[in-house]
Order: sequence, then C-alpha cells, then structure tokens
Amino acid sequence: MHSGPADVIAVIPAYQAAATLGAVVSLTAEHLPVLVVDDGSTDETEHVAAAAGAGVLRQVPNQGKGAALRAGFRSALHQGVQAVITLDADGQHDPSSIPAFLEAWRRGLAPLIIGRRDFSQMPLSRRLANDLGTLTFSWAVGRHVADNQSGYRLIARPLLPHLLGSTEPGFEFEVEMITLAIRAGLAIDWVPIPTIYTQQGSHIRPVAHVRNFLRVAWAAHRSVGRPLDLGFDPAPSDQPPDQSASTDR
Repeated sequence: MHSGPADVIAVIPAYQAAATLGAVVSLTAEHLPVLVVDDGSTDETEHVAAAAGAGVLRQVPNQGKGAALRAGFRSALHQGVQAVITLDADGQHDPSSIPAFLEAWRRGLAPLIIGRRDFSQMPLSRRLANDLGTLTFSWAVGRHVADNQSGYRLIARPLLPHLLGSTEPGFEFEVEMITLAIRAGLAIDWVPIPTIYTQQGSHIRPVAHVRNFLRVAWAAHRSVGRPLDLGFDPAPSDQPPDQSASTDR
C-alpha cells in the first residue's frame, strides 16, 4: 500500500505491456496511487494493471504515448491532484526513485522535474543518439537541457493543466513540455535515476522518431523566445473523462 501524499499520483502509459507492467505497478504503488492508461493494447495489459492494484483508463484505438499521458493528466486533474509522476511500463524506470522526485519537489517546488539518465551506461547506439539529441535540443532552446527524452518525470501545477492543449501524439510530447516550461519561465529540476535497459522491444520507430524530434526541436527554436502566460489554471474539460472502460480499485 502506498504511503505517498494524496495530492500526487503516478501515471503510467502502457501499450502491449502485460509482461512487465504488473511488477512496475506493484512497486510504484508502494509510494503513490497508480493510474495506468492502456493505449489500445490487444494483450492483457488492462487486466494485469487492474490485478496489480492500479486504476485503469483505456483509450481505443492506440493513439500514442503523448495522447495517453494527456488522458492520464486530465483524469488526475479531475481528481484534484497537484502533481503527477510519470514512468514507463517496461521496467526501465525504477519506482524506488519516486521519493527522490517528491523530495526535490518539496524542496524547490519546480513544476517540472526530470529523471536524468547516465548516458555512459547506455548501449553505444543509444548513447550517441541521446548525446546528439541533447546537443540539438539545447541549441534549440538556448540553454543546456541534460536529458530531454527521459520519460521519468514529476509534473506539477501550474504547468500540468497547460499541457492538455498539446496535439503531439507520441514521444515528442515529452520534449515539447520542456519548451513550454522554459517559455513560461518555470524552474526545471533534475533527479539522477538508474539507467536500465530491458529485453523488451521498443515501440519507437527510429526514422519517424528522428524526423519528429527534429520537427519539435525546430518548433522549440522558433517559439522559445515568446513568453507563455500561465496566469490562469484552465479547466481540464467540461466533463470528467469517460471511465466506462476503466477499472478502479
């Protein structure tokens, strides 16, 4: 049973993750309530998540990680949370790092805290890709961003509600939110996390991923100089998310 604060929940986007998700949910639930967003899986992802104790929000058809995260954020905001912690379903994010995120948030109240991986611990191809991505995105926004693609994050108000307007369906949503935080003049903090690679296959399509990353980086370069006003907290929507296909404990 989790012992974390009630105003923070974990959001885990999941696609075809039945083999790994149960352990991730169980370990995460030791710290926080867990919401899994099943992004149109055709395996047992939904049932594994529910059996492990997570609330489940299912979206059909598959819409991408960015869309799944926003569905989770919308649900979390309707619950009145102040922050969410996002981690992946494949076991690459160690839930034992959750207290470090919470401590960093309490200490500095940065509304975006990103888990910083050690690129030297990655396979060579991944290390080169992340080093190049770091250089490219840091150039785009005019400041050093140590790890722009880590999905292990704490995202809090006032930034959280303003991410719902994004139309980025995939992994690029996580890059875009850094740009939005910079434009809004919000603090960004970092937490070192273990660098873990599992035997599970990635859902990333390399060519499309590079193309979309460069597109988002160029958009960041063009927009980063335009201040973003977060002076109000937009409502998530007029109605709460449809829970008809969800399973909550």
